[in-house]
Amino acid sequence: MVMSLMTINSLLTPTASCPNPSSPNGPNRTVAFTTPEYNYASRLSLLLHQHNFIPLSCPTVIVGPTSSTKSSLLQQISLLHRFSAIAFTSRSGISAFFTALSESPSLPHSFFPAGEEFIIAALGKDAELLTPEIISKLSPNSNRVRIVLPSNPTPSGLVDSLGPGLGRQILCPVPLVLGLKEPPVVPDFLRDLSSMGWVTVRVNAYETRWAGPKCAEKLIEVDNLDGLVFTSTSEVEGLLKSLKEYGLDWDGMRRRWPGLIVAAHGPVTASGAEKLGVRVDVVSSKFSSFEGVVEVLDNNIWRNSNIY
Repeated sequence: MVMSLMTINSLLTPTASCPNPSSPNGPNRTVAFTTPEYNYASRLSLLLHQHNFIPLSCPTVIVGPTSSTKSSLLQQISLLHRFSAIAFTSRSGISAFFTALSESPSLPHSFFPAGEEFIIAALGKDAELLTPEIISKLSPNSNRVRIVLPSNPTPSGLVDSLGPGLGRQILCPVPLVLGLKEPPVVPDFLRDLSSMGWVTVRVNAYETRWAGPKCAEKLIEVDNLDGLVFTSTSEVEGLLKSLKEYGLDWDGMRRRWPGLIVAAHGPVTASGAEKLGVRVDVVSSKFSSFEGVVEVLDNNIWRNSNIY
């Protein structure tokens, strides 16, 4: 059972028994994040809590599979013998694919092309989901499966790590974006793979939808806000769209909290935010996990703690 937003925020409010030794004495700082509730929100909340921040969950997009996306996945899974690789750009894609795989008829042990290895590519911490048990759903012989994890955990880094496609087919489980403009990340990723000689097959593995006109309500109601974390470009657009529903804009929010530190989880999100008119103050150079963005946010917020 997934906890409500209020429950997550209340349970993870820092207390005196959980101080951050690196932070100065004084009032706790509030950091909001727009991460989808059913994906990374609890992990990011916990990290913020460990750094003595008050985490405020304010999801602006909803992410998850649907009956339609599951049907699309099952169709491609039935044709998996045609593919040489799967490229995952998100944890949601991995979860949706292997959930559908577990509900599909058993794959023949010889579904891999004769003599070839099967490649699974993923980014950063997302690869934690690729356990031996999960991989065994594809093949009981793990020696036939090669995991590719780029040192640069971005879609472009993933393309570089995969190398030349040589005309091979690669399955790309990606989101279907609804109610928002599709960020260029996925189209660029597919284009880059094609330029490397891969034959890409896009499958909508899950949906990314706007969380609705009231999704910015918690941000609007909070008195003091010290930090704001974006983990995708769609989250930024979702927030701006909700602010507009309230007759507000980003410049007005900046004036309201002049000391606000805006952090982006990686350069792709930062670039997308900037294109939407949201200036990003800090970007982590370590973006394979959330630890990097929380650390850089921590350093900047406490360094600027005297401006209030």
